[in-house]
Amino acid sequence: MRKEKQYSLKQAKARSTAQAATVFLLPALLLIAIFIVYPVIDTFIISGYKWNGISSDKVFIGLDNWKTLIHDEMFWKSFEHNIIVMVFSILLQIPLGMLLATFLDAGGKKFNLFKVIWFLPYLMSSVAIAFLFTYALATNGGMVSSLATIIHGKKVTVDLLGTAPNALFTVIGVMAWQFTPFYMVYFIAGYGNIDTTIYEAAVIDGATRWQYIKHIAIPLLAPIFKTACIMSLIGSLKYFDMIWNMTQGGPAGSTELMATYMYKLSFQQFSMGYGSTVAAGMFILITAIALLFNKVFKAKEVY
Repeated sequence: MRKEKQYSLKQAKARSTAQAATVFLLPALLLIAIFIVYPVIDTFIISGYKWNGISSDKVFIGLDNWKTLIHDEMFWKSFEHNIIVMVFSILLQIPLGMLLATFLDAGGKKFNLFKVIWFLPYLMSSVAIAFLFTYALATNGGMVSSLATIIHGKKVTVDLLGTAPNALFTVIGVMAWQFTPFYMVYFIAGYGNIDTTIYEAAVIDGATRWQYIKHIAIPLLAPIFKTACIMSLIGSLKYFDMIWNMTQGGPAGSTELMATYMYKLSFQQFSMGYGSTVAAGMFILITAIALLFNKVFKAKEVY
């Protein structure tokens, strides 16, 4: 009898917990379903139609848009640009963020002012940064051209955004300038989770600061590195606003990304069906790369 009573109490507790979880999770799940799941499904549905995005008549064409996408050179060129942006974003933003975080962790509270100053770019709007650097890098009167003129003693024009491949790498540099502070703060949080007694023990054993960082801190930060790389990877494959406001995919498609190409097709050329196919292709490629990256570079967490 007592066992049955205990069993019924466990059942009641489990039921109560499930009900509470449902109540709290339902609003979040509903929002995810409306703003994430439904748009993704609808994008794949629209990709099967020839539609301008405005008129009520849609013409079902099956997989014709997908056949076109497979042979679309501009889409694959845009994907290649996304891969370049992804690689350089990881190689620039994460190591720089790690270096800044290491510097600030070593300085302690004395360097709090640097934390504020270096974090400011991340607080700025990507659109505002795009316009700021567009004017700063202008061929005539821009910061780089003016500096080159002073150095050479005669008028020199430097066109970083109007020539290929300079435009793409210039935009990558601007992206790194904005997003490196995010990874700086991320690694500062990682350093904060490392027990200070570990550093003290390393110092007692005669380890230098560099030896501590190389042999102790970096291995302990391995899960942070993995997560940072995945976030950088996914973010770099979705870039749109900054590059659109700086180059709009030019010159001659040298900075075209999948997102800008999709936007042009859907909202400038009014080819919503094929634009949705490009968006669906983006979704598949980004998901596949993220899963592959997570599998290949799986970091072993240390507790």
